[in-house]
Amino acid sequence: MNDSSLASGHLADETATLALGAALARAVAAGTVIYLEGELGAGKTTLTRGLLRALGHAGRVKSPTYTLVESYPLPGLTAHHFDLYRMADPEEWEDAGFRELFDETSVCLVEWPEKAAGLVPPPDLTLSLAIDGDGRHYRLHAHTPNGHACLNRLSTPSAGA
Repeated sequence: MNDSSLASGHLADETATLALGAALARAVAAGTVIYLEGELGAGKTTLTRGLLRALGHAGRVKSPTYTLVESYPLPGLTAHHFDLYRMADPEEWEDAGFRELFDETSVCLVEWPEKAAGLVPPPDLTLSLAIDGDGRHYRLHAHTPNGHACLNRLSTPSAGA
């Protein structure tokens, strides 16, 4: 960890990406907004799957590419996974009532937030994933006191995990 607002490292494989998601699940609190950045295939949905499983979701986790959001009622909170890649018009955000899903009882993970720039609430954390050889490089950046608290609680997986 470079400073209190940044964490980064290497994820050797899918198992390590799932482990980072699980570690993040242990660190987040209800009310957290996380932006997920990275090109197609960078591992955003895999990381989300690790987070959701660690929070208690036993079912399938699919990319919400065509539905724009998948919601997961969990013990103590609801997780909403947004994928705005195919959102054609920011008005879709307002028309769908997505703003109402961001509250103190939810964790919201948002892929491609720039597709609804100015409409999506600002992030507590931004998690960037980049393809790095056979693995991934990740970078977590805190933007708010909630985000800083999350990073302080985070125990990241080892580089080869």
